[in-house]
Amino acid sequence: MQLPPLVRSRIEERAEEVGFANLKRAAAELSDAYREGRSARVDTPGRVAAYLVTRMPATYAASYMVLEEVRQRLGPVETILDVGAGTGAASLAARAWFPEARITMLEQQPVMADAAREWLPDAEVRLGDASAVRPASLIIAAYAMGEFGEQLAPRLWEAAQAALVVIEPGTPRGFALILKLRGLGPIVAPCPGPVPCPMEGGDWCHFAARVERSSLHRRIKNAELGYEDEKFSYVALSKQAVEPARARIVRRPVQKPGLIVLETCTASGLKTEHVGKRDKAAFRAARHAGWGQTFDL
Repeated sequence: MQLPPLVRSRIEERAEEVGFANLKRAAAELSDAYREGRSARVDTPGRVAAYLVTRMPATYAASYMVLEEVRQRLGPVETILDVGAGTGAASLAARAWFPEARITMLEQQPVMADAAREWLPDAEVRLGDASAVRPASLIIAAYAMGEFGEQLAPRLWEAAQAALVVIEPGTPRGFALILKLRGLGPIVAPCPGPVPCPMEGGDWCHFAARVERSSLHRRIKNAELGYEDEKFSYVALSKQAVEPARARIVRRPVQKPGLIVLETCTASGLKTEHVGKRDKAAFRAARHAGWGQTFDL
């Protein structure tokens, strides 16, 4: 998964303007804040460039996976509000799956909003925090609810005319927040209906999007791998009941000789599916199944 080519090109230009030494220092500052659970202020050109290189691709990838599922289950929408839009990663993903929609991005930091305008010139950008939310068909809060507070979730749900999507880091803390939001309305995804979460307790529900690292990203991180896995938790809620997935793959599939093992979440709880070569159709489907996707034997 990559950002669109024109966006990647402009990000590299911004990074070059800042200079590598400043970029690496800003990236380290952001990384320290995230690791310590602090809110990282992205309020300078250097920090914005560092965010664009290191975090925006991951946010885009997670949002792209989630919104693909939402589009499949809900169909088109007229308007989208991206709350806490940052540099527009979730809105870019929304544009890919909802090309017909009018997009509004609500962001508090002017420097981040300015960056978002570059790749989404047809979108409306408004400066303000989540308290300035207005009604829209689909409201998205990607990696933002944890920052502006779960107490605003009912207001977002009230403003959502069709659906609300919340994406958070795939950590116990991120999942705990998602778990609190499940009761706001009918679940579109990822859960198999309005059933108690079988992962309440010691485990947590999360998924992963594989993100291709740019050469600049690898240099900043001193990383050898050309990719990273962005882990995230999410919930999509609809104002109208939607047929949920019958089973969702909640762990990376394990492939063995002649056998694929899938851990799934169903309306009756967690299940382990052993799919062997003898069932050719099921085995073929399992070979192409991925973590986070639906699967039904």
